[in-house]
Amino acid sequence: MSLIQVINPNTSLAMTETIGAAARAVAASGTDIIAVSPSQGVPSVEGHFDEAVATIGVLEQIKRGREQGVSGHVIACFGDPGLLAARELASGPVIGIAEAAMHTATLVATRFSIVTTLPRTLVIARHLLQQYGFTHYCAALHAIDLPVLALEDGSGLAQDKVRERCLAAKQQDGCGAIVLGCGGMAMLAHQLTRELEMPVIDGVSAAVKMVETLVALGFGTSKHGDLAWPIAKPLSGAFQHLN
Repeated sequence: MSLIQVINPNTSLAMTETIGAAARAVAASGTDIIAVSPSQGVPSVEGHFDEAVATIGVLEQIKRGREQGVSGHVIACFGDPGLLAARELASGPVIGIAEAAMHTATLVATRFSIVTTLPRTLVIARHLLQQYGFTHYCAALHAIDLPVLALEDGSGLAQDKVRERCLAAKQQDGCGAIVLGCGGMAMLAHQLTRELEMPVIDGVSAAVKMVETLVALGFGTSKHGDLAWPIAKPLSGAFQHLN
C-alpha cells in the first residue's frame, strides 16, 4: 500500500479539499491520500513573493510527511514552489503538478496550451517551461484574469472562464492538449476532456499517478548529487524546527 502526501502550498482549506478529492479520484485501490496545507502562509500563490513564503510551509509538510512514513509527495501548486528544496528533504519521490502536467501533455500531444489564473503568473509558467525543457512544446499560454480563490467562491464564474479559454485554445492554438495551470482547477479536467474531445490535463491527477509509478518501481529521490540530504548545520530562530 502507498501513502501519498498531497500538499496544497496555500492556506485555503477549501482548495485543499478540492485538491484532495481530485487526487483520490485517480488513486489506485492500494493508495491512500493525505491532503494537507500549511497553517501559516499565504491564502493563494500568485507571484514570486507568494511562492517564497509558501515554500517554507511546503518544506514543513515534507518533513512531517517523511516522519509519518509517506511513500511520496505531490506539491499541488502550478508554480511548483520549493520543488528542489523539497526533494533534498524527502526520501520518497516529490512531484510538482506543473512538471507532471507538462510531461503528461507531451506523451499524448506534440503541442499543448496552458490555461491559468492571473496574467502575472504567465511569466512563472514560462520560466517553468524553460526549466523543464518544454518551451517548444507549448503552443500558447492563457489567463482567465481572475484570482486563484475565485475558483472556490461558489459563483461558477471562474469555471466558466476556464471552459471558455480552453475552447478558444482548441480552436486557435493548434494544440493537441490543454494543461490546467492551477491546482484549484483540478476537478474540471475530466468534464472538459469529454466536452472538448481532447486531453485536458490536471497536474494533481498526473502527479499522483507519477508518484505511484515511481514507488512501484522502487525509486525514491536520489541522494547522490545535488539532491542529497541538506548539509547538517544549525538553523536559528523560526527555522529551528526544520533541523
